Amino acid sequence: EVVVDDDRYEKGSYLWAKEYVWSTGEKLIHFWREVQIVTIQTIFEGELVLTTHCLYFRPTSDPISTISKESIAASDLPSNTEEFNRRWRLSRVTEVHGRRYMLRRQAIEMFFCDKNDVFINFSHALTGCKDRDLFVSKLKQCRMPLLDMPRLSPKVLNPKSIFKKSFAAVTQSWRERKISNFEYLMEVNILSGRTFNDIAQYPVFPWIIADYESDELDLNNPKSFRDLSKPVGALDDDRLLCLIDRYHDLDGLPEEERFLYGSHYSCPGVVLHYLIRQEPFTSMAIDLQSGRFDCPDRLFYDIPSSYKGVLTSTSDVKELIPEMFTTPEIFLNSNNFPLGHTQNRVDIGDVKLPKWANGSAYEFVRMHRLALESDYVSSNLHHWIDLIFGYKQRGLEAVKANNVFHFLSYEGSVDINLIVDEIDRRATESQIQSFGQTPCQILSKEPHPPRLPADRCWAPIISELTFNRPRRLVCFTPLKQFGGCKVGSQNDHGAAISIKVLNDQIVVVYADLSVATYWWAPKTYTSKNKTPFHLKMDKLRTLP
Repeated sequence: EVVVDDDRYEKGSYLWAKEYVWSTGEKLIHFWREVQIVTIQTIFEGELVLTTHCLYFRPTSDPISTISKESIAASDLPSNTEEFNRRWRLSRVTEVHGRRYMLRRQAIEMFFCDKNDVFINFSHALTGCKDRDLFVSKLKQCRMPLLDMPRLSPKVLNPKSIFKKSFAAVTQSWRERKISNFEYLMEVNILSGRTFNDIAQYPVFPWIIADYESDELDLNNPKSFRDLSKPVGALDDDRLLCLIDRYHDLDGLPEEERFLYGSHYSCPGVVLHYLIRQEPFTSMAIDLQSGRFDCPDRLFYDIPSSYKGVLTSTSDVKELIPEMFTTPEIFLNSNNFPLGHTQNRVDIGDVKLPKWANGSAYEFVRMHRLALESDYVSSNLHHWIDLIFGYKQRGLEAVKANNVFHFLSYEGSVDINLIVDEIDRRATESQIQSFGQTPCQILSKEPHPPRLPADRCWAPIISELTFNRPRRLVCFTPLKQFGGCKVGSQNDHGAAISIKVLNDQIVVVYADLSVATYWWAPKTYTSKNKTPFHLKMDKLRTLP
């Protein structure tokens, strides 16, 4: 049966989803007329259909630029843009997270086992939050074997609730050095609501190195690193005094509207500043500047100068992005974009790197990543997490830490739906979208625990065994590899060198480079010494 709670929807209006081939037993659960699929570059407005097996989307208008908020003709989109009508199989969903959009909790982000994701904003001005909660409650009727269904409810969509449930496992893994600093920062970003689908809520990473002038970078010298216990704006004492004086000059404003920093450490302009040399960010940067590149002197072209700027400028407090630790291509003008010359006739091509990078963007990323995983950063990273995501983000502790930003960057500072004047409402939305959004506060009462010293975390597995009884250390060695058979037979493909498990399939690569797919399904009952699943070969191919 079709379940539609709103009489405005006619039955024929959502039958377009039947253009896809439906699975056996697939049934329609619900239909939403006003939703948006938000991507890094575009916003697609349209209709959403939820069934027991899949999620379907159909746009009802031209896509909208996330930068200019103007409609984009289909002919102007990149040739590799995916088909607008989309279907996502719910059997591949691994995580569902609540998200904010324009500081309103009316969006959701779904992650899939094939590394895809989708950001859905329920955009109805009055019922967006209720629509999102309804969507989550309806998911319980769907077939999602990879998702922890009992824990799925509208109440756990709050990033603070999600982080609280994940805190013990994820944070303890980081403290015991089972995951890297980079992995943990990504986890904290995602759990706090930061996403690669919304450029206004892009993941944020810290400046960690302070030495961009030496020929060699000494990772054992604390002076090589930035003070992670202070926000970027408070790293230079002279600049901080100027900002504090300005803060006290704002006596005419209510206490909650006073701020130290008028700009933000993460906003669309910051992301495009760093990624301007690679698409689609190049086109977005041009869109931000009304059809042209920004003034060459303001572009990202020199890492030492950029760090000097965030130490001295009263309007520059930007942090970094994950790509600074992973993607050397962002420092190379490999597309030969005409970025111009500075007033000092410096050609804006590849980014100027510190001396210790030896002129190589790849070496810079390698050293930058090593610095992120260094002992100094490992011992102090929790201080920076307190500033950006934790108890020093808001309130009295933020004031004490000189960590106060414009009030419109914080969640709950304003309800856009209550702004009656159209001009004021658009100005507020533009401020929120363009000038930065502070992440959700996931630790509000207590400091984030520090990482444990390396000597308390690492020990060989065999150390737990009695030294004179090594036979207790055993491992499982199967008689035949999975899918193997008698050596020399027609079906002998050698050992299985790679096994990937999908929701209902297993993909196996054998030593002779043949690839097999198997269907599998759990058994409802298994007797002793029997496998707990059914397994059947589907296809077998040899790689060319």
